Amino acid sequence: MSKKKRVKVGNRETYLFMLLFGLLFGYLAYTMGINNMFSTLMNTAHELLLNTILYIMAIAVLSGALGGLLVEFGVVAWLNNFLIPFIEPIFKMPGATAIGGLTTYLSDNPAIISLVHDTEFRKYFKEYQIPVLCNFGTAFGMGLIVTSFMIGKGFFFSALIGNLGAIIGCIVSSRLMLYYSKKELGESSKEIEEEFSKEWRFIRDGNVSFRFLEAFLEGGKMGVEIGLSIIPGVLVICTLIMILTFGPANPEIGYQGLAFEGVGLLPKIGKLLFPILKPLFGFTSPEAIAVPVTALGAVGAALGLIPKFLEAGLIGGGDIAVFTAMGMCWSGYLSTHVAMMDALGYRQLTTKAILSHTIGGLAAGISANLLYHLVLLLI
Repeated sequence: MSKKKRVKVGNRETYLFMLLFGLLFGYLAYTMGINNMFSTLMNTAHELLLNTILYIMAIAVLSGALGGLLVEFGVVAWLNNFLIPFIEPIFKMPGATAIGGLTTYLSDNPAIISLVHDTEFRKYFKEYQIPVLCNFGTAFGMGLIVTSFMIGKGFFFSALIGNLGAIIGCIVSSRLMLYYSKKELGESSKEIEEEFSKEWRFIRDGNVSFRFLEAFLEGGKMGVEIGLSIIPGVLVICTLIMILTFGPANPEIGYQGLAFEGVGLLPKIGKLLFPILKPLFGFTSPEAIAVPVTALGAVGAALGLIPKFLEAGLIGGGDIAVFTAMGMCWSGYLSTHVAMMDALGYRQLTTKAILSHTIGGLAAGISANLLYHLVLLLI
């Protein structure tokens, strides 16, 4: 349980919250009508639970099972050895860092925390390199699930480009964080003790069949846990984003309290920013801004927006590439970074980590947009 501090009853924060809360829901109720507003909120959350969350959970279970098999039978270890020569010159981090990226790619951001607390893993890092692992791991968080989701919607090429964009965003975020961390902590910490072992890995006891089943089921179980953990984010954040994005289902009739109706506020904001967003990210429509904005807090909720946007023809292949890159790179970092930096023991660097990762996510989206259109020109 996280620690809580004691504050005065009815402080400035309380009044500010009540003001903002009242303005938001007052605006929604005034525009839609109170009955329609509540009906839309409930119906949208219900539709998301049945049609989006369970779909994402199914992907998470299958991805988790696949990830468990890849780890158990040495594919991840082999990939790690393959990636080590690229990690050190590009990221200025030990080769062992690759394991952190692969771990979070197969699961979620906080998975790297357990690795860092393992002394056998931690001993390969200097002190100033430890905080960088928060940004590095987050840049690949839920990567397999995000990629599988996009491929499942028929966007294999876009998902591949998005992964490349996320890698570029990770480089930007990690190198920026490395600069801030080195400046704060110095370089006088202990050097790496020994070369990272490439020859050995740990496996389960038992024969091949038993290990296959254990890895498969344990990986699937982890997928269920990830699927359950995203339910609050998808239902709360995605429902709010939906109601701020879409308009009435039938403008001639007006609001009916149906699922996915809303006040269309975000598109209005998007239209104001569209002259800037279009050349940078190549968005097809102003509504597309809702996906990366949602990914700031919960990438699962951001995925929940995509089916409806595709159905409405608001996004295309280029948007999917950008969403994959920014969704992977940001991966809900605003909701996890504070706790992760605290768990690593470097709370004083939290603001620097968030700033670095914000820039990294923007770089990921811009890179994915440029790569997507460059490849289209070449083929």
